[in-house]
Amino acid sequence: MFLSVLSAAGTDPDDTPTPKPPTFEDAQESAGNAASWVEQNWSTWLGIGLRIVLIVTIAVVLRILVRRAITKLIDRMNRTANAVDGTALGGLLVNAERRRQRSQAIGSVLRSVASFVILGTAALMVLAAFEINLAPLLASAGVAGVAIGFGARNLVTDFLSGVFMILEDQYGVGDTIDAGVASGEVIEVGLRVTKLRGDNGEIWYVRNGEVKRIGNLSQGWSTAGVDVMVRPDEDLDKVKATLAEVGEAMAKDEPWNERLWGPVEVLGLDSVLLDSMVIRVSAKTMPGQSLGVERELRWRVKRAFDEAGIRIVGGLPLQPEEPSSGDPTAAMAPPSAYASTTSPQSLATAPITPPPNLSK
Repeated sequence: MFLSVLSAAGTDPDDTPTPKPPTFEDAQESAGNAASWVEQNWSTWLGIGLRIVLIVTIAVVLRILVRRAITKLIDRMNRTANAVDGTALGGLLVNAERRRQRSQAIGSVLRSVASFVILGTAALMVLAAFEINLAPLLASAGVAGVAIGFGARNLVTDFLSGVFMILEDQYGVGDTIDAGVASGEVIEVGLRVTKLRGDNGEIWYVRNGEVKRIGNLSQGWSTAGVDVMVRPDEDLDKVKATLAEVGEAMAKDEPWNERLWGPVEVLGLDSVLLDSMVIRVSAKTMPGQSLGVERELRWRVKRAFDEAGIRIVGGLPLQPEEPSSGDPTAAMAPPSAYASTTSPQSLATAPITPPPNLSK
């Protein structure tokens, strides 16, 4: 019935409405609309583009100027350090490698911070030029920063400790330090890790954030101290004169005349015991050379005391040996009567055997 109605109406059910092809008038209308839209917004686009170009140009120029100023500041610091290179103390305290590495570290940190601040601010200003709402972005960045800070707090602590350590010049390459967790000679200083060369040649990697206290043995001067123990009946004036002669002779010989920064002083009696006296000898030395001066001073004191007939004592006294007897069996216990199975004592202690079975 439906087909008959359609056939009566003169419509084929398989026929679908076909789209009309675009005409020239339609294309002309679309082009006119696009041209009008561009004409209305081109001034806005031009303003945004000029603003972005101006922001990027100012950021690049400012970054170049700031980095150049930081480089000049670092060079001025190096020239100031070079001014004391001619003095003896300056040559010891200002190490070329240490100064170079410290300057590079400070310059790298300052340049990185300046670039991050300038370029980050320029990026936010560019986003604001596109009328993008920065409040959600800044809020998300703040939350992410807090999360990263909690997760990498050890890394941040190491980095900040390294920055302040370099800025304060607590130690540098070539210094001998005691960092608590390890001690040795500094071979490399970084913002996160410091490398130390131990006494046995091992290399210690010490995180800057783990260092709670630092003892620098290479800055200023060191003290060499030697304790000399003699018998209580020795002549103190003779001992003092001998030690003074040793100190004067050592101060004139090379290379000890350069390593000693002061005369060898006899400080006096450090303690008086029943079997010995302790005399303290001290001298101010070049930093890091106190152990070598102490060894040489002990060597010279021993030789001088041997020539002067002064006896050095110390330690536990030797125990006298007991005289040995001629009979090797004197210390042996006498034999026991129970060692023989046929002795009356062994027979008396033998178990009693049961009588034979009489019922058989």
